[in-house]
Amino acid sequence: MTQEKIGLFGGTFDPPHRGHVAVVRAAWATGWFDRIVVVVAGDPYRKSGQRLVAPGVERLAQTRDIFAHESFVEVSDREIRRSGPSYSFDTVNELLEEGCAVSLIVGADVASSLASWWRASELAALCDVVVVPRDSTKVPALDGWRVRSIPMNLVNISSSLLRGDESPEQRDDLFFGRD
Repeated sequence: MTQEKIGLFGGTFDPPHRGHVAVVRAAWATGWFDRIVVVVAGDPYRKSGQRLVAPGVERLAQTRDIFAHESFVEVSDREIRRSGPSYSFDTVNELLEEGCAVSLIVGADVASSLASWWRASELAALCDVVVVPRDSTKVPALDGWRVRSIPMNLVNISSSLLRGDESPEQRDDLFFGRD
């Protein structure tokens, strides 16, 4: 029996936006996956100490709405149902226990921080990472990780922009593509 190939795209999704949809569509277009699982972090430990995060059930409902027309996507509440901080390591292990082969899907901006993730070296041994371009960020060298890149057109939008967290200069950079 062949393992189901899962593309795991996790995040805070505060709020979800068309950039998230573009990433998932680009990942699906590779033909590498049987299904894309979008996981909404219950307690995004890397962000919850920095700013107020919308409640998980609200972010989950918004994420389900934005992906409602993508038949290959499963929006999962597994990290919201789990108590404590949300770790990709735990989610990957759950999917592996279900008999799936897992690839983490991350933006190039997030890829550069993978070494600092919870149990990163163990996570790198469990799954590969699929990196999508993000603004002008180059795909970093990721020692210890099996890396594949997905080409896609850049979508200049971010959750922080939608929340109004960006400075006027950062907003101009996003809209006008300045480095």
